[in-house]
Amino acid sequence: MIAETTREAASDETARAEATPPLRILVCLSASAAEPDADHGRQTVAGLMEDVAARLRSDRPNSQLMVAFPTYDAEGTEAPETHGYKTVAYAAAGESSTIWMHSAEDFRRAATLMKQNDCTCCVLLGAEAQSIVPDTISAMIHMVIESGCDLAVPRYLVDPDEGIFNSAMLYPLSRSLFGSEVRTPLALDIAMSSRMVERMAAATVRIPVGSQASSILWPVAEAAVAGYSMGEVIAGRREEPVSPDMDLKAALALVAGSLFSDIETKAAYWQRNRPAPLQMCAGEDVRNPGDTLAEFSMDAHDADPLVDSFRLAYGNLHEIWSLVLPPNSLLGLKKLSIMPMENFRMADALWVRIVYDFALAHRLRTLNRGHLLGALTPLYLAWVASYILQCRNAEDAKRCMDALAAAFEADKPYLVSRWRWPDRFNP
Repeated sequence: MIAETTREAASDETARAEATPPLRILVCLSASAAEPDADHGRQTVAGLMEDVAARLRSDRPNSQLMVAFPTYDAEGTEAPETHGYKTVAYAAAGESSTIWMHSAEDFRRAATLMKQNDCTCCVLLGAEAQSIVPDTISAMIHMVIESGCDLAVPRYLVDPDEGIFNSAMLYPLSRSLFGSEVRTPLALDIAMSSRMVERMAAATVRIPVGSQASSILWPVAEAAVAGYSMGEVIAGRREEPVSPDMDLKAALALVAGSLFSDIETKAAYWQRNRPAPLQMCAGEDVRNPGDTLAEFSMDAHDADPLVDSFRLAYGNLHEIWSLVLPPNSLLGLKKLSIMPMENFRMADALWVRIVYDFALAHRLRTLNRGHLLGALTPLYLAWVASYILQCRNAEDAKRCMDALAAAFEADKPYLVSRWRWPDRFNP
């Protein structure tokens, strides 16, 4: 009798599952995930997708994983279901010039594929996706579907000498202007709700069609302005993509220029004295027990060439800096240029003012934007040198990152004032 009751209950549950419309989840691999003339990258990711699909079926029997991958044929064609997930090809004209960053074209394509396949959640994966732990992707999807997050990103384990530009500018600016605690505003991998994807697709409209493959969008800022909820998955390590065709100056100009433009677009939001608090979903921790931070690999000698570059630039770029920076900042740079190596330190307050004033000059077009962003590079190198000389371990790096973010927040009124009344100051 008990066995029959159990079988009937199981049969009823199966019937309900079959009657429930399938929950479709889209995973989009970026155009840089595979080479134009090889399937190796897609085949490597295939095992990862199989594991994710298995986890989804275990949690939600009626779920269906759909994987969109790039093809360099004349036109993308739909492929049959493979190993528990369905594959959909999309036509990719060529490798994106942004290499590892999600472009406006990626978000536009994701919105189109979601609508065509009636999907509820979308995951964008960057290059080297085969290095991601399956639990990380599953947890991101869970945060969107179960926790109601509109945007979920992983917080990967990053050693103290990695992700320095994120620590120097991206995270503190995102935190001070948009109130976001997400540690990586320009994440390699993100999960989004359907309305978040629609929001990102709408943001691509302002970008010319010919520039969408090389234009970066900022999901964290978009979510903040829209009042959408965000969440982070505490994850282990991930292999970082390398851009062999882009040097530091070009990469910094691309990312910083995009961020400054986004700040200008969203000025009405961040100029509020008290932006609306963001809803943060409860994060998940999917790290492996063996995931630990490495020792700080750089020493004081690694700062020498960076300081030399800054000192050389001080003599060559001082006139350009004087068009952007106020006298106090120029005085601080003068003192820094003659500071002995053992005492070389760029104060947080000085770096904050430099970034804010460059963001303002970018808006006002004080000089050619290419020249402006090029002039920022040696100043960033000076900050990196100072960072290297201060940090010896992960604790030092975290302390520096938190202190800098707090300095950006404390000096935000300066940017608001200069943004509203730029003519009050003329360097």
